[in-house]
Amino acid sequence: MTSLHSESSISVTNPIDLVEEIVSANEWAHDRAGDDEIVVEVTGRWCDYRLFFVWQEEISAMHFSCAFDMKVPKARRAAVYELLAAINEKLWLGHFDLSSDDGQPAFRHAVLLRGAMGASAEQVEDLVDIALTECERFYPAFQLVVWGGKSPDDAITSAMIEPIGEA
Repeated sequence: MTSLHSESSISVTNPIDLVEEIVSANEWAHDRAGDDEIVVEVTGRWCDYRLFFVWQEEISAMHFSCAFDMKVPKARRAAVYELLAAINEKLWLGHFDLSSDDGQPAFRHAVLLRGAMGASAEQVEDLVDIALTECERFYPAFQLVVWGGKSPDDAITSAMIEPIGEA
């Protein structure tokens, strides 16, 4: 396999500093676990979400995940894997997966920043906005499959319906 290589003297700024500024401005609970990571708690419509940002300087990438406050029992994981495949086909950015350790669903995405001076506030804001929007949209589908015993097809159909107004 051919590998591309170029020399660059541009140093990418750690984007976790910017993330912390945005999180503080929104008054979200957070914990800066180290120079390269931060954990943020955000209350959504359906549940609380835990946002993880990790900076990997060696590859100039920021990994991001938005985990649900939900654990999928082992007996329902096969159905949830089907649901994940159906959901991921509908996404333009990022993907959903299920932690093999604790069965927790999460939205994940990585941002490559090589060649840029660092992440912009707009990039971080868009990343969080997209993740929370997709989590809020598909959370009911996960609930229907995990606790309602519905098929992944029925759950995804329900999640894709755009309600008008509020009851």
